[in-house]
Amino acid sequence: MKISVVIPAYNEESTIAQVVEEVRKVDLGPGNELEIVVVDDGSRDRTREVLKTLPGIRAILNEKNAGKGAAVKTGFREATGDVLVIQDADMEYDPRDIRTVIDPIVAGQAEAVMGSRFVHERPRFFFGKRKSPFFTHYIGNIAIIQLTNWLYWNDASDYEGAYKAFKKSVVDGLPIEANGFEFDNELICKLLRRGVKILTVPISYSPRSYEGKKIKWTDGVRMLWTIVKWRVKPF
Repeated sequence: MKISVVIPAYNEESTIAQVVEEVRKVDLGPGNELEIVVVDDGSRDRTREVLKTLPGIRAILNEKNAGKGAAVKTGFREATGDVLVIQDADMEYDPRDIRTVIDPIVAGQAEAVMGSRFVHERPRFFFGKRKSPFFTHYIGNIAIIQLTNWLYWNDASDYEGAYKAFKKSVVDGLPIEANGFEFDNELICKLLRRGVKILTVPISYSPRSYEGKKIKWTDGVRMLWTIVKWRVKPF
């Protein structure tokens, strides 16, 4: 199979080259081919200049910043692979987990796979050397998980982990309105409504600092509304 790794990027000059290099190193399994599609979403730093120095990738340049979801949709349209994988442009996630999310699809066990940060370990906020500073983010994640599971009769442990993989055939033609961070929620909710089998697999996670985070509390509100809206709205 051809595996298309779609990387939406916005102001990631310090990490994009490393991310691409780490993706190149991933063992995709016997017979599988790699395609890397980077969508620069109107970056205002040197991300575009860095992309010009990286051989063997497909770089798509959006003139204006339209949102992470818009960049992923562009990448999905342009990708030519049998399997589509979303890869963040920072180094919060380990690209070696790409193999983890594509294996069930390649083996014919699922049409979509979500990576969960909470299968092996829950974050700690008050004690220990590895305590997380993102308590409010975690509370928001719990709300998203519980609401999605309840409304869509699902039992996933994480919906906001960055690694997600899909057979291209199940997302081609699926109408997605969202252009922001709520893109993933709309996509997953619509696949669940269509009865697509979605597996959850464990992935690792090393969060960046608050200063590096682009997601805000208003994005969380949009995510929750998206989950509710697409439970009842026809598409």
